[in-house]
Amino acid sequence: MSGRNIAIALLLCALALGTSGCRKRRVHAAPPAIIPAPPVEPAPEPKLEPKPETKPETAPAPPPAVSVPPAKHAPVKPRPAPPVEPAPEPKLAPPQLSPRLSPEEQIEAERRTNRDITQAEQNLQVAYGRTLNSAQQDLVEKIRGFVGQAREAMRASDWVRARNLAQKAQVLSVELVNSL
Repeated sequence: MSGRNIAIALLLCALALGTSGCRKRRVHAAPPAIIPAPPVEPAPEPKLEPKPETKPETAPAPPPAVSVPPAKHAPVKPRPAPPVEPAPEPKLAPPQLSPRLSPEEQIEAERRTNRDITQAEQNLQVAYGRTLNSAQQDLVEKIRGFVGQAREAMRASDWVRARNLAQKAQVLSVELVNSL
């Protein structure tokens, strides 16, 4: 196993342990504490002294410096960070492996697939308009599903899969007709 696989396995084990627990005792988180900010005292207004009369020959005196006391704040308690859940990895469809068929085998698979689909659809036509029990209705749905999947496989040029699905549809359709 690679280091990444080991890390993922350990993370999943830790997650499983963290989410398991006693069903009778439930731990409820306390509501977050709200700490009110202390009131800010307004800065004292600087007192301005009357300006003495100055003579035009001298430079004006600079205004007196006003010192503002620093604002006092209560220390803020850090909040615990919420637990971080790992992002789920996207699930990729497994690659479809199908054997390579020779051109003659492909033509034969195509012919048999189309024949089985046609026969299954003809057998479904026999069942239309009749009252079917639940088992027969289930067979009809399965046949339709197999025919649809066989057509999808044909569009993807997966002739082996299309042939297998068409055969299943055909066999079930014969079973349906025999049960009528």
